[in-house]
Amino acid sequence: MMNRYENKLFMYYEIHRLHREGMSISQIARYIVADWRTVIKYLLMDEREHEAYLNSLEKRKKELSDYEIFVKEKLIQYPDTPAAQMHDWLKECYPDFPKVNPKTIYNFVMHVRQEYNIPKVSPAREYFIVEELPKGKQAQVDFGEYNMRCTDGKRKKVYFFTMVLSYSRFKYVCFTDCPFTSELAINAHEKAFKFFDGIPNEIVYDQDKVFMNNENHGDLILVERFQSYVTQQRFAIYFCRKADPETKGKVENVVKYVKQNFLYNRIYYDLDTLNAETLAWLGRTANQMPHGTIKQVPYDLWMEERSKLAPYVPVSLLLDPEYILYTVRPDNSISYKSCFYSLPQGTYRKPYTNVIVNEDNGFVIICNLDNKEICRHKRSTIVGKKVINTDHKRDKSKRIKELINDLAKCFENPSDASLYLQEIKMQKPRYIRDQIILIKDAFEKYGSNTMNQTLSYCKDNQIYSATDFIAVADNIENKIKQKLKVHLPEIKTLPESVSKLASLKPFSSNIDDYQDIILN
Repeated sequence: MMNRYENKLFMYYEIHRLHREGMSISQIARYIVADWRTVIKYLLMDEREHEAYLNSLEKRKKELSDYEIFVKEKLIQYPDTPAAQMHDWLKECYPDFPKVNPKTIYNFVMHVRQEYNIPKVSPAREYFIVEELPKGKQAQVDFGEYNMRCTDGKRKKVYFFTMVLSYSRFKYVCFTDCPFTSELAINAHEKAFKFFDGIPNEIVYDQDKVFMNNENHGDLILVERFQSYVTQQRFAIYFCRKADPETKGKVENVVKYVKQNFLYNRIYYDLDTLNAETLAWLGRTANQMPHGTIKQVPYDLWMEERSKLAPYVPVSLLLDPEYILYTVRPDNSISYKSCFYSLPQGTYRKPYTNVIVNEDNGFVIICNLDNKEICRHKRSTIVGKKVINTDHKRDKSKRIKELINDLAKCFENPSDASLYLQEIKMQKPRYIRDQIILIKDAFEKYGSNTMNQTLSYCKDNQIYSATDFIAVADNIENKIKQKLKVHLPEIKTLPESVSKLASLKPFSSNIDDYQDIILN
């Protein structure tokens, strides 16, 4: 393996070789896993200057050299560890770790990567710049989830709630081992307000079903329990539009920060330990390190902002409801305790449908909002299993046979119509209901005469499709209208002035007068 001197010498010649072959600076930087500024610096050096540069490096000792082995082992074990998380690990494992600039940590981690050839590729995410808000004005809330490693090598999914004050970037994070419900989210709000020692004037949210049932062109329909909580704590709420992450970009960055700086490669022991580690991380790193954008420590700014927050007074809410509402998925199923359970076809109704779920003697009982049982399943002990009742696939609102018979009676010859519809059913069994509805609706538009002619034509030409049936009916209807249309010559009427002249009687001569003239 090459030493540090040989590695940098090789890098110098490799950069010049790639540049001669026509590669751009950014391409070279990605290829050799180096910063583009380093590539430019090496390209500007000749061989003598580079040799002098290497000799100067050999005489200089790095400030963090004593921690090189620790960083190397961590990078070998977790090659894509960011410098920010490595900084936190160093402070966590070495209580006497010196206070250094984050850029120093970044440079040292990059040095170790280059020294031992440990590459890293990390994607970036950009946001549009927004105006800074005054103290105490706003906080932003979001949720995240992450698969953590356990001590036995297995994976454990955890869910976290985070709130950040927009002015100071002071953060709060808490974890659960199950998806957030309205009750858990309310409880997390209470913990955050206690942690902040106050309540901001406004909180920004995503359009999450934990908080909101529906958004009807700006008219927000909140979950009843959350609406009651907002009323008691008296803070304004703002829900972002869909696909608009920039509106709450501060908390979006916090979610990424929690995943990459705190959770990445952390071992899960239990929930209490994880939340205790979270509070330690908040006090050690998240709220104590200068923020990358504002370049100030969130804790220091929070000390200024806390006086502008509304006083926090705990509220007493019943956080243990008798039942929890579950949302029916578009495929007529629900997700319950990491398993999927089917419901009868047609249960789901747009835009959303809620049901009540209870357990009794090993059965999962699904009821409507009136607490009337819809169906029940035997509780699955296997995580991720789909429990499906095949009887639920059938639509029992009206049998297909009855629909075919009802539609056939609308035609002049019901038996021919019934045979024709049965043939459509054989060719399109999954869509027969839709096919029948299309043909039935066509009766109102075209009438019996056109529909009977269409049936005869489609049978003779073996056309077994409702859309084609309607196209034929439309063509026949147009031909009938053309035949009934009578072309009469256009009658032009005289203007009023001319019509008066037409009523005048012209002067007539006497024939005797002409005879007298001829004879004389």
